[in-house]
Amino acid sequence: MLLEDYRNERLKKLGELQERGIDPYPAKSHRDTVVRDVVDYFDEKQGQTVTIAGRIVAIRSFGKLVFLKVRDYSGEVQIFMRKVDDIKPNEIGVKDIRLLDTGDFIEATGRVDRTQTGEISVFADSVRLLTKTLRPLPEKFTSKEERYRRRYVDMNVNPIVRERLVRRSRFWQATRDYMNKHGFIEINVPVLEHTTGGADATPFTTHMDALDEDFYLRISHELPLKRLLGGGFEKVYDIGPRFRNEGMDDEHLPEHIAFEAYAAYEDYEDGMKFYEEMIKYVARETWGTLRFHVGKFDIDLEGEWPRYKYADLLAEKYNVDVFHPDREQLCSIIKSASENSESDSKYLASLNEKLANTTTPHLIDAVWKLIRAESAGPYWVIEEPLSLSPLAKKSPNNPLVTERFHPVIAGTEMGNGFSELNDPLDQLARFQEQQAARDAGDEEAQMLDQDFVEMLEYGMPPACGWGNSERNFWLLEGVSGREAVPFPMMKSRS
Repeated sequence: MLLEDYRNERLKKLGELQERGIDPYPAKSHRDTVVRDVVDYFDEKQGQTVTIAGRIVAIRSFGKLVFLKVRDYSGEVQIFMRKVDDIKPNEIGVKDIRLLDTGDFIEATGRVDRTQTGEISVFADSVRLLTKTLRPLPEKFTSKEERYRRRYVDMNVNPIVRERLVRRSRFWQATRDYMNKHGFIEINVPVLEHTTGGADATPFTTHMDALDEDFYLRISHELPLKRLLGGGFEKVYDIGPRFRNEGMDDEHLPEHIAFEAYAAYEDYEDGMKFYEEMIKYVARETWGTLRFHVGKFDIDLEGEWPRYKYADLLAEKYNVDVFHPDREQLCSIIKSASENSESDSKYLASLNEKLANTTTPHLIDAVWKLIRAESAGPYWVIEEPLSLSPLAKKSPNNPLVTERFHPVIAGTEMGNGFSELNDPLDQLARFQEQQAARDAGDEEAQMLDQDFVEMLEYGMPPACGWGNSERNFWLLEGVSGREAVPFPMMKSRS
């Protein structure tokens, strides 16, 4: 049968139910017990009358006897129905079973016991229809295109998707728990900004009718959170969506959830210790382990993570001098990598097409990504060059580098932190350099934020900042970004 035929058949059943005076979409359910409790606490529940509710996943009818398998969020249980003569209004009897279909939602009230075959069941005295469905759920649902477009079907047919979203929620709850235990305050900062910054990314633009002005969707939580430090807060964080108008791949989604935190009177040494423990804590709370197999890497987060200097890694691998970069050398490395048949980086392929218009700092960063992609980790990358870190404080030991740190795990950066720049004149100079690059065509360069500079002139204490996105969850879960979010972004069907 075609889907249209199934739907037409169910529409006929819907009409017949309504003719009999049965409301196919009542507002009220009287459920008092979830399915898991019936099964897990059977010895306690046996003989008791309960009311359960859920979706029908199987129907077996044998004349005067009917067996229904019902599933709610917590599990599945069997409902046993026997033919009786006194069916109350709005209830479903054995003779009405033909009007029910798999996928329908029902409510059953009855005694908890075992059948003659020993199966835990609810011996129903009353069955009510809660929702009549018009489309059947497929037995299999494997097309990625369809799974992403009809995620609500995907979650029913492939329960692992729903289970993954539970772990995603646990991931963020563990992050909150860790921060709250250490005295941080969660404060939600604006999504719409006149001037956006805090990262190198292309923003989305929207228009606010009330003010008749264009706004940007934030690409980072950073600058508003640091304004809070200037306002007297000492430990703050925010978890929420950010938006970057760039391509989609396994590691990037234009809209995703991110976390940023700032602590006054701390530096990047304090931050590395604190956030290394946070990553471990969140992993234990989410997956119950510190050992993972991610792609080609076997990862163990246990122990103290080593530290490597950014400049040393590029010099050792490619003989690149990040302080006196050779553009021709950098372009040659990128061209070679993008043409390598083993490289599947869309980012590098795209970059290879526009090398002439790419800034030198972005070329250096692209070469670093080649090293990162082959790194199992965990380890910390420290002392990133000043040209790549417009918001980080210079190292007192080397003014060419910053007090910036990245954890590298399974070929990706699982966060970004640094001793925050709080010198207003230094910050202004770096913003002006970034704005010049933006005016020259670099759409990802940061904007000059004069209000932020003014805040620094009023004074912001020394601080350590940190941010990570839900990419950390995707990575350790072992799936792509679109697999790990509830409703992936898709191109609309014409």
